[in-house]
Amino acid sequence: MSRIPFYLRERLDEIRQRILFETYEAQKLPKWEQVVLTWIALFSFWIVISGNTQSENLFIGGIATLVISLFMYEMLTEDIRQTGHIVEKILYISLFVIPQYLFIMAFRLIESNFKVAKHAILMDINPGIIKIKTDLHSDTGITILANSITLTPGTLTLDVDKKLGETYLYVHWIDVETLNREVAGEKIKGDIEAWLKKIFW
Repeated sequence: MSRIPFYLRERLDEIRQRILFETYEAQKLPKWEQVVLTWIALFSFWIVISGNTQSENLFIGGIATLVISLFMYEMLTEDIRQTGHIVEKILYISLFVIPQYLFIMAFRLIESNFKVAKHAILMDINPGIIKIKTDLHSDTGITILANSITLTPGTLTLDVDKKLGETYLYVHWIDVETLNREVAGEKIKGDIEAWLKKIFW
């Protein structure tokens, strides 16, 4: 068997990875924005965990989280897409995207619980593993999407496969309604992927 197709596939994979890396670098947040976003997240967490809003506690927490943010800013913000002004981004994420994501996840959890209960009562399950494609490339975005799918009763993300610049999820589905990859992807992912793409690349 000729080795040319394997060589071409390898070269194609390298080119796609390079394009993906250049796209990622172009969309990366500036360092100061990464530090600010990390500090806001850590300081908010500090206030919630400590439950103390006295000025001394806020001062110590603000300094401690700022120092941590200066060294650890890439851990939380590495995968965030660069869009708009930082204030606009903070308001958009905290007031619109996160509440919307939580609301829709709550709705999907309730809906999926009823569906699983119906399948359990009627015993009309058709389980199977299906491979769906995601347009997300960042590890954080893919992880949140995979966990969101797993949190929804009736679906379980088993594996993630990145190949030739494309990412696929292997999902165990309690009732395989279709073998069409795109249709199955739309049913399983719902609108979650579209919302994650607003933040992650």
